Amino acid sequence: MQNLSGVLIFLFATLTPVLCCDWLGNYGHRSNKSMILLSLMGTEFSNNSQPYFPYKFYKQIKKHTVDSQLVFIRDSLELIEGLYLHNDHSSVAWDTNRTASFLSTLKSQRKGISRCVNSRLRKYYRRLETLLHTGGSSASWEMIRVVTYGHLHQLDLLVNFMVKQQKH
Repeated sequence: MQNLSGVLIFLFATLTPVLCCDWLGNYGHRSNKSMILLSLMGTEFSNNSQPYFPYKFYKQIKKHTVDSQLVFIRDSLELIEGLYLHNDHSSVAWDTNRTASFLSTLKSQRKGISRCVNSRLRKYYRRLETLLHTGGSSASWEMIRVVTYGHLHQLDLLVNFMVKQQKH
């Protein structure tokens, strides 16, 4: 019985980020829409002078946790969107309506996945916020201050761990 409860706890911890995020169920449709719009906004794709594509990033991220994969997807969508938002497109003859739709779809995908990233952590902070909405007593604020210190300390330890991992 103890083994079964251990398996259930593991499955719950592993699947919670995925199950909490309805967005993933619609990702295929939204991704397909983005790729179609990207294809249609210009001429056929050329194979000339393609820069290096980091396939290894995608291979490596498959070995990580679901939370890490969600962050990777969110960050990738954000960075792709940034490429198009921070540059002048006047030198290319892209269909402006399709380009705008493509950017809108990317933005929608990014916002959708942002709601998924660390949904458990967001729920935790929402519970802390409810303490303040019930009057914001000095005891509640002191508890928030203590908890904040703990989080800042743990975040510092996490960054130090990450830096050490990169050095090895």
